[in-house]
Amino acid sequence: MVKKIKSFKPKQENKNERRKWSSWWLIGALVAVVLAVIAAVTVSPMNASKIASLIRSNYKSCQCPFSQDSGKYKGMIEDCCCDFESVDNVNGEVLSPLLQELVTTPFFRYFKVKLWCDCPFWPDDGMCRLRDCSVCECPENEFPEPFKKPFSHGLSADDLVCQEGKPQAAVDRTLDSRAFRGWIETDNPWTNDDETDNGEMTYVNLQLNPERYTGYVGPSARRIWDAVYSENCPKYPSGEICQEKKVLYKLISGLHSSISIHIAADYLLDESINKWGQNPELMYDRVLRYPDRVRNLYFTFLFVLRAMTKAADYLEHAEYDTGNNTEDLKTQSLVRQLLYNPKLQAACPLPFDEAKLWQGQSGPELKQQIQKQFRNISALMDCVGCEKCRLWGKLQVLGLGTALKILFSVNGQNQPSESLQLQRNEVIALVNLLNRLSESIKYVREQGPSIEKIMERQISDSSEPKYGSTWQRAGDSLFRLW
Repeated sequence: MVKKIKSFKPKQENKNERRKWSSWWLIGALVAVVLAVIAAVTVSPMNASKIASLIRSNYKSCQCPFSQDSGKYKGMIEDCCCDFESVDNVNGEVLSPLLQELVTTPFFRYFKVKLWCDCPFWPDDGMCRLRDCSVCECPENEFPEPFKKPFSHGLSADDLVCQEGKPQAAVDRTLDSRAFRGWIETDNPWTNDDETDNGEMTYVNLQLNPERYTGYVGPSARRIWDAVYSENCPKYPSGEICQEKKVLYKLISGLHSSISIHIAADYLLDESINKWGQNPELMYDRVLRYPDRVRNLYFTFLFVLRAMTKAADYLEHAEYDTGNNTEDLKTQSLVRQLLYNPKLQAACPLPFDEAKLWQGQSGPELKQQIQKQFRNISALMDCVGCEKCRLWGKLQVLGLGTALKILFSVNGQNQPSESLQLQRNEVIALVNLLNRLSESIKYVREQGPSIEKIMERQISDSSEPKYGSTWQRAGDSLFRLW
C-alpha cells in the first residue's frame, strides 16, 4: 500500500503541473487575441481609411442583407406612408441608379446661383483653409445656350401660385393632372433669394464642385446651424402637438444628416499628402449614433419624393432643352422612368400625405409663420463664409423650398384652375437634392451597420476615446455639423 502511494504521488504532481502550464498558456493566448482585436479596432482618426477598408472587407464577406442587421430601422417611417425596408429596396434598385445618371445630364448639372451676398444677420468673417472651398464657375461658352434665353415672367401678381401673404389653408390634391406651360421666372415664396436678379448670378457645373469636406472653420462656421435650430427651427418638445412645426424640424434635421454624411464620405484624411476618403468615425459621431437623425433623413427623402411624384405630369412634359437633342431626349426619358416606375408606385404609392397639414382655423396663420421661418433659414445660407458650402447649402435649401411649394401650392379656395409654375432652377435643385438624400440613405443602409459595430466595439474597449486633429477639424467642417 505504501509503495503504491509513493508511486502514485509523483504522477499526480506532474499532472497538476501540466494543468497549471496549460492554464497559463490559455490565458496568454486569450490576452494575445484581445490585444490583437484592440489593435485592429482602436485606431486614431487619422487612420480612418483603415477602418473604412475593414468595413468594406466585412461588407464583401457578409452574405446577409444589411436590413437584417439594422433592426432598429424597421416598420413604418414616422409621419409617412412607407416602411424602411421598402424605401431601402426601391432606392437601391430604382431611384439611386436613375438619379445618379440624371444629375450628370447637361440639364441637371448646371445650377444658377448667387454666390456672393451680404449676410443679413452678421458680418461674414468665415475663412476657408483649403482651395477645395472655392467654386469653379462656368465660362459663358460652357453652359447650355438655351439657359441664356430670358424666361417669361409668368402670370400676373394676383394669379401667382403661393403668393406671400395669401393664406393657404387647404392642400391641393389635383396637381397631378396639370401640365407644363413653360419655364417662368418668379421668386419662390418659401426662399429668400431674388431669383429674377440675373445680373448677380452665375452658372456652376455641379459635377466639378462636389459636396465634400472643405476645411471651413471659425465662428461663422459654427453659428450657422445654431441660428437655424435655436431661432428658426427649435426642436419640438416631447409633448408637441403641432404637426406642422414637427415636420419643419424633421425636414431640416434630415437635410442636416445628409450633409454630414456627404462630408464624412468624402473627407480630407491627411492634408499633407492630400489624401481623401471615408471618415467612418465622423459618420458615426454625427449621424449613426443618433437613430432620430437617421429617421429624419428617411422622412426628408420621402417628403421630397412625394413632391416629385405629385408634380409628375408637370415634370414629364417639361422642356429639358440644352441644345443637345440626344441628351435632352435621354433626360426626358430618365425623368419619366423616375416618376412612373412600377416598383416605386407599388412600394410607396403615397410617400407622404400632405393633406393632413394646415387643418383647423389656425392653419393659414401657421403656414405663414412656418414659411417665414423657412425663408429665414434660406437667408442664412448667405452667411456661410465658404463658396462651396454656400453653393450646396443654397441648392439644397432651394430644393426643399421647391418641395414645399409643390406640396402646398394652392390658396384656401382650392381652385382647380390654378396651375403649378416652377423655375428651371427650382427643378434642377429639387432633383439634385433628391439625389443627395438618396445617396445618403444608400450609404447608411450599406455601410451603417458595419460602422456601428466597429465604433461601438471601439468605444466599449476604451472608456476615454482620444480624438486627434481630424476630429477637431471635423467639428468645425462646413457649417458645424451638429
